[in-house]
Amino acid sequence: MVHKIDKALVTGAGGFIGSHLVERLVSNGTRVTAFLHYNSRHDIGMLRYAPKEVMERVEIFFGDLKDAESVRKAAKGTDVIFHLGALIGIPYSYRNPHDVIETNIIGTLNVLTAAMENQVARIIHTSTSEVYGTARTEKIQETHPLQGQSPYSASKIGADKIVESFVNSYQLPAVTIRPFNTYGPRQSMRAVIPTIIAQTLFQNEIHVGSLDPVRDFTFVGDTVDAFLKGATVEGVEGEVFNLGTGREVSIGEIVKVIKSMTGMENKPVCVAKERLRPKNSEVMRLRSDFTKAKKILGWSPKTSFEDGLRATIDWIRAHSQDYSQSGYVV
Repeated sequence: MVHKIDKALVTGAGGFIGSHLVERLVSNGTRVTAFLHYNSRHDIGMLRYAPKEVMERVEIFFGDLKDAESVRKAAKGTDVIFHLGALIGIPYSYRNPHDVIETNIIGTLNVLTAAMENQVARIIHTSTSEVYGTARTEKIQETHPLQGQSPYSASKIGADKIVESFVNSYQLPAVTIRPFNTYGPRQSMRAVIPTIIAQTLFQNEIHVGSLDPVRDFTFVGDTVDAFLKGATVEGVEGEVFNLGTGREVSIGEIVKVIKSMTGMENKPVCVAKERLRPKNSEVMRLRSDFTKAKKILGWSPKTSFEDGLRATIDWIRAHSQDYSQSGYVV
């Protein structure tokens, strides 16, 4: 059991959720190594928005998840690994499935191997509700069948199963956290909520794909809470936990609410062909049953969808330079 996390490695630390997690860990007194994909610009992603006093206490490690040696070096001396690093764009996975599969599956294998070699106390693996595909039940429990409806979802199913195999084969102390559509400040226009907000605020029209799919949206602060509980609650090794709110909202409803909150009720909405997913690939319904996380981790969402949307709208309005571009972000 990990009561207090002394040193943590966070892969995908420059991402939306990862940057919030790093900030929370540092505020809790944890020494953090932030694993970032190497780039010649020394771009640290969303960590650029973390307070200066936080970043002064973070070790930046540039590497590549597909490079086993760099992952091994980054994990040295670590108590807990939070594995969030992945290629997550579903439209991108249609265009470049090889890249997505290699990064998400081989990258996860490298992280698990590094965790074993460094004898970490706990590894938190990040899954996604997309592994379930279109729901066969009203609410989705962890026992719901896994359905690869996009190359991205298939890559995450593969990663999840490799984690499961390491738990069973090597008793690796891994916990899988499965968020349902996390949203909030710092999220890019690759995701639906920031896309709708940004277009509502800064464009003449709102371009979307299908308005019919329904999702269960979890605020980023609540998702981070679950990661920390997954790392510290006793006796949960090998378990998988759904996050979510149990509330489903359609894309069409999100558009209406955002237009109302921003005072843009009259802004026209257009269904853009290039934003539509292939017919058999679109996941029509995802609604979480988070009973297991509530019972075992003591986790429940605290932020209402409306409050989370307001916080996200305020963030995007204050950072318009990051969200004012037009066109479809893959």
